[in-house]
Amino acid sequence: MTVMTAAAIEEFLDDAFPHRQGTIEGVDEMRATMSLAIEDEHLRPGASVSGPSIMGLADVCLYVAILAQIGPEAMAVTTDFNCHFLRRARGDRDLIANARLLKLGRRLAVGEVELYSAGDEQPVALVTATYALPDSD
Repeated sequence: MTVMTAAAIEEFLDDAFPHRQGTIEGVDEMRATMSLAIEDEHLRPGASVSGPSIMGLADVCLYVAILAQIGPEAMAVTTDFNCHFLRRARGDRDLIANARLLKLGRRLAVGEVELYSAGDEQPVALVTATYALPDSD
């Protein structure tokens, strides 16, 4: 069961992390989906989406999946991040991220994020990451 809606998470992120990019498309049990409208600032030479843009969206999307489960927590932090770039992310399409939590414990959350160019069936990147969660005491 989620404890925060997509709208509530957007509001929290606007206050806590106003510099973050991407739009929350939805949250569900142990999952989140986000999109990033690709602009020139996200491109590298060759009209491909840059690695930092891909990794940034993946990191935020996993954080959103965690927030949906635990509520507003600014001090949950990334402790491990591994990105496999699988193919070129098209610069003429939005970037879509689908996050899934694999484990949500008291101190750690582990998840994976698949990223796609909108309309493509094959992922452009696969991310696995771990977040450290603050003590709830």
